[in-house]
Amino acid sequence: MLRRYVGTAITVALLTAGCGQTVHMQTFEAQPNTAEPCAALVADLPDTLLGADRATIQPESHVMAAWGDPPIGLRCGVPRPAGLEMDSTLREVDGVAWFPQPQDAPSMYTAVYREAYVELSIPASYGAPAAALTQVGELIDEHLQERPDPGV
Repeated sequence: MLRRYVGTAITVALLTAGCGQTVHMQTFEAQPNTAEPCAALVADLPDTLLGADRATIQPESHVMAAWGDPPIGLRCGVPRPAGLEMDSTLREVDGVAWFPQPQDAPSMYTAVYREAYVELSIPASYGAPAAALTQVGELIDEHLQERPDPGV
């Protein structure tokens, strides 16, 4: 299971390109019926998150975003997180439930109980993730309807 966390953390790699930055992100197969609400969410994401400027991503996508160096990455419409169980510890921030991974020192947070799962990877160098979870969570609350998770 630890391999999944390490693999997910590595899904975001920074590449420099000229005067700006480009972040290469791992593509994924979006869950059915998530493209439209995820694209609306990503379009409304801020230009700055935790003091980091939004970066260009490769490949181009309407359901992914990144900021800074090291990169903070967001992917919307990802599959249900491995390890999410009925008794999983969730962190609720302003009405949005987040599944932290790994539990002991999370760097990946997945918003759950919404019409789409949203992964937010935050490198430890940014410090406490609360501000990012709040800022992104407000937009998740606005764009993604609450839904029970049938898998838990």
